[in-house]
Amino acid sequence: MTGQTPRLSKVNLFTLFSLLMELFPPVEQQNKSQVKKTGLVVVKNIKMVGLHCSSADLHAGQIALIKHGSRLKNCDLYFSRKPCSTCLKMIVNAGVNRISYWPADPEISLQNEASNPTSTEDAKLDAKAVERLKSNSRARVCLLLQPLVCDMVQFVEETTYKCDFIQKIAKTLSGYNTDFYTECRQEKIKEYESLFLISNEGMHKQILMTMGLENLCENPYFSNLRQNMKDLILLLATVAASVPTFGHFGFYCNGSQQTNDMHHQSLPQEIARHCMIQARLLAYRTGEFLCEWERSQSCDHGTGTMYFVGCGYNAFPVGSEYADFPHMDDKQKDREIRKFRYIIHAEQNALTFRCQEIKPEERSMIFVTKCPCDECVPLIKGAGIKQIYVGDVDVGKKKADISYMKFRELEGVSKFTVNDKTYRFFFLKKSPSKTQSLDEQQHQSKKLCLGNH
Repeated sequence: MTGQTPRLSKVNLFTLFSLLMELFPPVEQQNKSQVKKTGLVVVKNIKMVGLHCSSADLHAGQIALIKHGSRLKNCDLYFSRKPCSTCLKMIVNAGVNRISYWPADPEISLQNEASNPTSTEDAKLDAKAVERLKSNSRARVCLLLQPLVCDMVQFVEETTYKCDFIQKIAKTLSGYNTDFYTECRQEKIKEYESLFLISNEGMHKQILMTMGLENLCENPYFSNLRQNMKDLILLLATVAASVPTFGHFGFYCNGSQQTNDMHHQSLPQEIARHCMIQARLLAYRTGEFLCEWERSQSCDHGTGTMYFVGCGYNAFPVGSEYADFPHMDDKQKDREIRKFRYIIHAEQNALTFRCQEIKPEERSMIFVTKCPCDECVPLIKGAGIKQIYVGDVDVGKKKADISYMKFRELEGVSKFTVNDKTYRFFFLKKSPSKTQSLDEQQHQSKKLCLGNH
């Protein structure tokens, strides 16, 4: 629609989530083998009901089968790599509707390794078995790689500069600049291209032919495929860089009450960042996003003791038509034609359409790109969620019809916001001696921060 910001299609959204799940921080050492780590998104009725990744012992498809069982029937599965025959036969048997995969190196790697020709031959045999299973199954095994809408990449690049995390870090730097973000983004692009895109086009064509995708090896199909893959990787890297690893910035509890209760212990920083990147990514579907996870003693092997509960984003009520409700924002003077009173908030959608119940005995956590408003804070607490991870720029503010006053007063829920731990430990330390040189003070402060990070 004219005047509307560009959005990610759901197909591309699920595809990007599968790539991101492949990057889930490992909770155990991954064995270096021919089997590539794989991310998987389980979708039912156009809603995500599971996010999984491979572990040292199990493939992503195997973990999904263990977790969902017969509930996989009529689901759509999005893989970050074409699944191996072991996974495919079980998934097909479960009655899935469609299996989509990223068209690069498959789960059983087809990359040529001169040092181990036996492995390459095994990979080719597995690829043939996969094609045979594909031909004889009712499930559609296919590529679903849509081109991004016009100006989508540019829109993501521009908006990441304005997100809470980048702005909060930039304000602490001398000169108030975002150069660190540009450097982080370039590193992410390089990393993701090496992982998800085969640099040698001849090798890529050879792998596609072995995977049964000969038709895509001819131009303009091949060049279009490569461009679509590059655009998605660029978008993913840009979003990932918006929650950067910079200095000692991370998610730290901003509450005055400290407790050793397991429900209030913070996540490792790399996992908190990963989940917040998911939140940032889904925000480009529309507006704002919430993602819920729970920690349990027995759940998803690929993500350790974490499993996905639900997600949501700002939207009008299900079934409503585009013109049913106002679309004016807070700049509109007439309050009667503002959209705020009609929008279902991300937190409300996630709680309504969650795929599992929130168990009171387990540590549930929520990741929100912006501070929860006064309308949603009571819902979060009432649902029994134990932790909130959030950028807190709007805390204590009132914007048009939306108020963010209750978040700061919320009790009984641990609130983790992006902060620089460097300053926290520096001010807790006793004042340095006047006889200490500036270099000695800086060195001691740096040592203290690194030791407590």
